Amino acid sequence: MRLGLVLAEAGQGLRRNFSMVVSIVLVTFVSLTFVGAAALLQLQIGQMKNFWYDKAQVAVYLCNGEVPSAHCTNGSATKAQIAAVKQALDSPTLSRFITRYYFEDHQEAYKNFESQFKGNPVADYVTPDLLNEAYWINLKNPQQSAVIQEAVGNLPGVDAVTDQRRLLDQIFAVLNSASITAASIAALMLVAAALLISTTIRLSAFSRRRELGIMRLVGASNLFIQTPFILEGVLAALVGSLLAGAATVGIVQFFVQGYLAHAQADIAFVTVPDALVVVPLLLVVGVLLAAVSANVAISRYLRV
Repeated sequence: MRLGLVLAEAGQGLRRNFSMVVSIVLVTFVSLTFVGAAALLQLQIGQMKNFWYDKAQVAVYLCNGEVPSAHCTNGSATKAQIAAVKQALDSPTLSRFITRYYFEDHQEAYKNFESQFKGNPVADYVTPDLLNEAYWINLKNPQQSAVIQEAVGNLPGVDAVTDQRRLLDQIFAVLNSASITAASIAALMLVAAALLISTTIRLSAFSRRRELGIMRLVGASNLFIQTPFILEGVLAALVGSLLAGAATVGIVQFFVQGYLAHAQADIAFVTVPDALVVVPLLLVVGVLLAAVSANVAISRYLRV
């Protein structure tokens, strides 16, 4: 099979159906950009989990007589009760699970509260005595928070034991939902791209049906006849895939790293190298989508 002749046929088909080729490029570009965004979002979720789960703490909140609680019917935790919690944390049973811990009194809790809710009107109604004193604990293995709950959760003077990982799980559940939504939209767009590629190939084959008939009469093989049409779809989809890859890298470079990383310096965001890992995936998906769609269209509808 002469490669030059096949490429010439493919080029001729692209020129004849230029408007449809542009449509394939655009649809492939949009759909694969959604695929890239979904992949980056999954990478971002993984990075955030690794970053925040390792920093997640267990808080042992002590009773505060100023705030009603079902676990605290005898008022605020006494000094003896606070010391008993500390003794439990220092015991050989728990110390082997703990990396470090520290005590936060009312003033320190209020200072942290002001920092977190700066500019929020709710901060004007909160005073130090309304905030619980607490022990903040860093575990060697954050998944073992149940050990702390079982050991100190029922001690006198303890209001509640809270694992920050539970709050993080809720946040990551929302992010996963967003990722699934982006992937679903991408899947629909890929289906649209596949249908458009098939339609374009069918129209291209129909416009050249007389030429194809002559090629069949002179003994041209099915592979020789079909290859130019498959190349048409692959080349158009490849251009769209390259544009989608460039858009994915651009989003990370100029929006994620150029804006978000500076606005939220305490969060680990995906980087350009991460985006470059996604680009080959987009190229492979685009080329395979076009090749399969074109091959199915030719095999099913081409009659010479």
